[in-house]
Amino acid sequence: MSPRIGHTVRMDIDGSLTNQLLIAMPGMMDPNFSTTVTLICEHNDEGALGIVINRPLTLKMSGLFEQLDLADPHPREADRPVMMGGPVGTERGFVLHNASGSYENTLTVSDDIRLTLSRDVIDDMATGDGPSSTLVALGYAGWDAGQLESEMLANSWLSVPASTDIVFDMPFDQRWMSAAKTLGIDISQISPDAGHA
Repeated sequence: MSPRIGHTVRMDIDGSLTNQLLIAMPGMMDPNFSTTVTLICEHNDEGALGIVINRPLTLKMSGLFEQLDLADPHPREADRPVMMGGPVGTERGFVLHNASGSYENTLTVSDDIRLTLSRDVIDDMATGDGPSSTLVALGYAGWDAGQLESEMLANSWLSVPASTDIVFDMPFDQRWMSAAKTLGIDISQISPDAGHA
């Protein structure tokens, strides 16, 4: 009986957090993730990769276009903020976008959300021909095998299904509270001292 139960647990965990928003609990001690919302883009038995979607940097896309020698970028795109996507690989760019366009190195997160790691999407954005909904981040959040599951069991995170509204449209300073509200929770009222019942 126990091998079957163990197998069921693995089946439930495999990939189950892909396309979920992780909401940092108030007791989150890691300053990289305090009051963050992170979209899990890939989660399997080797670990997980996510992009923090509510930590804008002072860098705008105009600065990124300039670093990439892309002259005369589209004004709408140039004014967009760049996110701090996480503490790992902060020299690398990641573009979350809606399911439009075809790019060289793209991961399907859901029917509505893609993650592109190749420069071609940035080139399209500079000319105004990129996807209609985008979020550009430097760096990512990474977890080793089993690490994210352990953090979930330790009450470090809440998780909710991702919505394109929260990922692409909502003001950054409202995303943490709004993501928690989809669970019917006012996260500002939760004690930072998490415990187990």
